[in-house]
Amino acid sequence: MYPYFPANQENNSILSPDNEEHPLFLISGPCVIEDDLTTFNIASRLKQIASKLNIPLVFKASFDKANRSSIDSFRGPGLEKGIAILKHIKESLNLKIISDIHYPEQAVQVADVLDIIQIPAFLCRQTDLICAAARTGKPLNIKKGQFLSPFECSNIIQKARTCGCSDISITERGSTFGYNNLVVDFRSIQIIQEMGVSVIFDATHSVQLPGGAGTASSGESRFAPCLARAAVAAGADGIFIETHPDPSKALCDGSNSILLDSMPSLLSKLVKIREAL
Repeated sequence: MYPYFPANQENNSILSPDNEEHPLFLISGPCVIEDDLTTFNIASRLKQIASKLNIPLVFKASFDKANRSSIDSFRGPGLEKGIAILKHIKESLNLKIISDIHYPEQAVQVADVLDIIQIPAFLCRQTDLICAAARTGKPLNIKKGQFLSPFECSNIIQKARTCGCSDISITERGSTFGYNNLVVDFRSIQIIQEMGVSVIFDATHSVQLPGGAGTASSGESRFAPCLARAAVAAGADGIFIETHPDPSKALCDGSNSILLDSMPSLLSKLVKIREAL
């Protein structure tokens, strides 16, 4: 089923790839929950922007960034406090919510709050994690690992389907060639769609420079809008964009995040490209 998210509709579904009439949808928010007020304000602003442009929105923020470069990096508030913050946002703003899990046991712990469960790129081949998430009955967004070709996503999809999930999307976020850089092959959008799932393009993680700052990742956010436009033109079903009111002060992935005030202009261009298709 197609995930159009009007108020009070209980549709938790990820986009069906055989529906050719859908508008572009957006997954967006800060990389990590920094505190409850900042996270709420970002969600509120994104809802205003998405509503004005008639873009279905799923709000994203991580309660724990377990794969940071350094042990000293900020990871977030943790599961218990983080899920409480996301639940407040969900109920107060009537938004659909997505966040990532890192351990199989977390799947059941988050299922009552999250509308979509996300599998991180580095963990996309972890069978027990995928199956635990699939068995919750929630839609899954699985981020394609930087180390995988698009063809290898068929194995990931098969794991989720075998464990009971039929509502699956794959997020493309670039491929690593080493030396702190990622490269996007836009053919992957069509290749993965032909596997019968929707494809979301992660514009901001695709410009990340993994480990590029030594003890942290860096990024080149100025290229994210260009890649986002190209992905929509290539037929991506949705766009994933991390955003922050002041990326220079963000506690995680600020260097590849989009300025929140820039989102209306970028999204309006993406909508026009989708309409042109």
